[in-house]
Amino acid sequence: RLPVEIVRRTRERLGPQFLLMYRVSALDLVEGGAPADEIIGLAQTVQAAGADILNTGIGWHEARIPTIAYLVPRAAWRFAAARIKQAVTIPVIASNRINTPGLAEEILASGDADMVSMARPFLADAHFVRKAAQGRADEINTCIACNQACLDYIFANRPATCLVNPRAGRELEFSLLPPRAMQRKVAVIGAGAAGLACALTAAERGHAVTLFEAGSKIGGQLNLARAVPGKQEFNELLRYFKQGVARHSVMLKLDTRADAQSLAKAHYDRIVIATGVSPRLPQIPGIGHPTVVSYADLLSGRMQAGHRVAVIGAGGIGFDVATFLLHDEYAADAASTPQAIDRFHSEWGVDTSPSAAGGLKPMQPVSSPREVTLLQRKPEKPGRSLGMTTGWALKAELARRGLRTLSGCSYERIDDAGLHLSVNGVPQTLVVDTIVLCAGQDSENALLAELRALGLTPDVIGGAELAAELDALRAIDQGTRLGLAII
Repeated sequence: RLPVEIVRRTRERLGPQFLLMYRVSALDLVEGGAPADEIIGLAQTVQAAGADILNTGIGWHEARIPTIAYLVPRAAWRFAAARIKQAVTIPVIASNRINTPGLAEEILASGDADMVSMARPFLADAHFVRKAAQGRADEINTCIACNQACLDYIFANRPATCLVNPRAGRELEFSLLPPRAMQRKVAVIGAGAAGLACALTAAERGHAVTLFEAGSKIGGQLNLARAVPGKQEFNELLRYFKQGVARHSVMLKLDTRADAQSLAKAHYDRIVIATGVSPRLPQIPGIGHPTVVSYADLLSGRMQAGHRVAVIGAGGIGFDVATFLLHDEYAADAASTPQAIDRFHSEWGVDTSPSAAGGLKPMQPVSSPREVTLLQRKPEKPGRSLGMTTGWALKAELARRGLRTLSGCSYERIDDAGLHLSVNGVPQTLVVDTIVLCAGQDSENALLAELRALGLTPDVIGGAELAAELDALRAIDQGTRLGLAII
């Protein structure tokens, strides 16, 4: 009665010409939530009361199922909007995890909805609609559903912005940066997140940019992130950078390790060191044992893990590695295949039938290909550094997959018997086939001292400047700001 009376009386006050949109929960995802027939009945009654459009929401904050995080496949909830669409005659809007114009168009063409609602994609690229309308979808900076700088910031009482687009929400701040005075010759060393952001931003402003990368492809640590199941959206960020670097004529030199002497002789106006990080090697006796691999070697595919695995380090990378190890090999391709959506619904207990209260059913058991133990030195519960709006879902998923965690660990030695350690002072030995090191990173910036010895003063950004708690958010922000500040 309450929503129907609100709509009816609002329509009476507004008259027939004023557009009235009502947002309906198309899928509650909470225990005791409304079944589909009640939701459809509400939608029909709201329509009769005078609503012109129905916008669909998915889930509540109390839901045990993530609805918009990167763990959710694209368009996983379109079925709920389609159900309402079939029952009413006014337009219905689909929402949640729709982040490309191609996917939006496909939903509209299928008849599942009449319109598509987006929010985070417009933070990622304010020109999303213009680029789509002009046939330039490949130039769109796509939302990767990380939530790190939008929802996580909001819930921490900070202004929202965007990991892939630091300008979002800070337009006035960025507009205060000085305009480009003249074209500069710029060298950027390292094509990771920071280097790519700097090179592309400087090139967009008209500078002549050369981007050096020692490896065979751009991306740096982004290539490791996109190997983690659920983080396939990082492919879009790499696509955006790759396309932008080519479009703005950045001279990209792959498989090229820049040296100080050559850089000095080339007489660059600005040299930017963005050489990133390397995995830290903790001082544990036996660290060179054949069972020990770094997270970089594992996620890059250079090394394989056995059935029983210990992961040393429970930061963000440690949880990424645990996710990688506890999934089958399916997960590194598309983010929105029907198979991925069906798997998500099954594993999280989403009931797509119209009769289930709240759209819930028992979660299906999940088999894991490995036994994984995640270890950390701190005596606190692992995962405190994970994102506020995504960490709970990741921890819940890994718990279902059998992840074991140990806190308060002191590592004593590694030998053929396994990993010897003490947990809160109690000695034990983990018999494992593989030990993965996620014990932090060290800055790769030897080039800095070499350039300074030649009298040059390069800029240093990203992991090369500070390896601690490195993530793409800080790296892209630093790179973008420096690229704008070159005059």
